[in-house]
Amino acid sequence: MDNAPEGRARPAPDTARLIAALRGRSIVLVGMMGAGKSSVGRRLGRVLGLPFNDVDAEIERAAGMTIAEIFQVHGEPFFRAGESRVLVRLLAQGQQVLSTGGGAWIDPANRAAIAAHGISVWLKAEPEVLLRRLRRRTDRPLLQTADPESSLRTILAAREPVYALADLTVPSREVAHEQVVADLLAALDAWLGAAVQG
Repeated sequence: MDNAPEGRARPAPDTARLIAALRGRSIVLVGMMGAGKSSVGRRLGRVLGLPFNDVDAEIERAAGMTIAEIFQVHGEPFFRAGESRVLVRLLAQGQQVLSTGGGAWIDPANRAAIAAHGISVWLKAEPEVLLRRLRRRTDRPLLQTADPESSLRTILAAREPVYALADLTVPSREVAHEQVVADLLAALDAWLGAAVQG
């Protein structure tokens, strides 16, 4: 996605032009837990002057429980059903930057809802990056196993082909979040330009 020579900053896309080219569509971040969707999404929203919403945070607020607690008390199928309802409700609220949970994009109905309202962006992080970021976290139910590294690699291997269906793929690297936002804006600018010309 990055065609600029190494070390040379690309000119920042004109945000007003980007917003116009989006034609009211939201930017929906998908990808694995630990990919930085919330941190990058919050900053992206500020740059574009769009509201930012986080599906996981909204689920926790509505349930009055953490996601780990929902998994423990009600199980994953209950959580996934609620996740889909919250996603659809947030998408109906208008143009925004939206961060989804790691498993949300895997459901075909969720992908269809996102496609109807937005542009999907896969924040793609390598397993080693995810492991470093998640190693000390205890709030990820799917990694509460005897071998979290093996669990993460298994989940990632199963999900990557589905994540690859997103409109755009942007690497989530061990750089400042602002750099990932800049990469995302450049990729979005190129994609929207190609879509208009096509």
